[in-house]
Amino acid sequence: MRYGGGFLSTQLCLLGGTGSIGASTLDLLRTHSDSIRLHSVSGHRQLSSLAAIANEFRPARIAVPDAPSVDQLTPLLQYRPDIVLGEAGLVELAQDPEVDRVMAAIMGAAGLPSTLAAAQAGKTIALANKEALVMSGDLLMQAVQAGGAMLLPVDSEHNAIFQSLPTGYRCGQSVAGLAQLWLTCSGGPFRNQPELDLSQITPEQACAHPNWSMGRKISVDSATLMNKGLELIEACYLFNVPARQVQVVVHPQSVIHSLVEYRDGSFISQLGQTDMRIPIAHTLAWPDRMASNTQALDLTQLQDLQFEPVDNERFASVELARQAAQAGQSACIVFNAVNECAVADFLAGQLPFDQITQWVDRGLQALASAPITEIQQAIACDVAAREWYFKESA
Repeated sequence: MRYGGGFLSTQLCLLGGTGSIGASTLDLLRTHSDSIRLHSVSGHRQLSSLAAIANEFRPARIAVPDAPSVDQLTPLLQYRPDIVLGEAGLVELAQDPEVDRVMAAIMGAAGLPSTLAAAQAGKTIALANKEALVMSGDLLMQAVQAGGAMLLPVDSEHNAIFQSLPTGYRCGQSVAGLAQLWLTCSGGPFRNQPELDLSQITPEQACAHPNWSMGRKISVDSATLMNKGLELIEACYLFNVPARQVQVVVHPQSVIHSLVEYRDGSFISQLGQTDMRIPIAHTLAWPDRMASNTQALDLTQLQDLQFEPVDNERFASVELARQAAQAGQSACIVFNAVNECAVADFLAGQLPFDQITQWVDRGLQALASAPITEIQQAIACDVAAREWYFKESA
């Protein structure tokens, strides 16, 4: 199957099967086992979870980090799949001729080579890896075009935009008649608490997201609005628009997941529950539709949908991301890397909450922007940004 057909008899490669996106994907596969087969899966070092997945779904191939992982995994398996190792193994799974759809859900730079490999091999890619665009957006979009791949965004905001674009749209193309893209955000846990001293925020407070159940790192990114900054950068690559055409608006109810504004004054949007199974189901079935195992949205209960501007003075992340997107790929890499380091320190109790964004600003000013023409340069830029942070924050 290729992107021109339906999802019947899809052979899926799930890269990152033991994470939250992987869990939601597997939930959908249980319902649609007659249409989608798990051909291959990876799970890094979560070997007991990986074994449970393998024994339930019986994928033909499994990727693990190294030979010792094979020794640990094999006794847990009830059958004998083909097991491949390391980065080369992930690339092999992504390019397997029997696979037609790849769920790219490996977090961080570790997911870059396999995602690029899937694009080069012309696969339909459900993209759930932010770093693939933030660190190597130009390279990935070039690979998608050259390989004839189809890129489908999993992130709820970008998936909403994709669904609101004209039929037949492919990521990377210009959008005819586009005025602006609007990314919605909940505003995080501190939206209605202007009296709070952000320097005194605890990790527990920052991780208490009002609408979504997420991991600690992305919950902190939501609290600082850094996640919207990263999504702004991603949107520029996915939809081939300059940063000035991507806006962020606070929408506390998180019902409208994003909007497309056209030059004629029309706004088109996608609405749904705050459940990642909806955008995942869209990317697994596209261009068809399938049940997402979620509760239907009750329109009669939508009596108060609010929209507010972002407080850029209190939460500078969005405008910092806009600056990074305008400066180029290496600045986007710095933006992401320094934020990851600062968030880790905050969660460890070593950095005040309000200094996360300040460190990202410092990094963008201190580290020169340079062209990124190959994946090794992207990874080297990421390493250099992290080294700068650790040296300056010591």
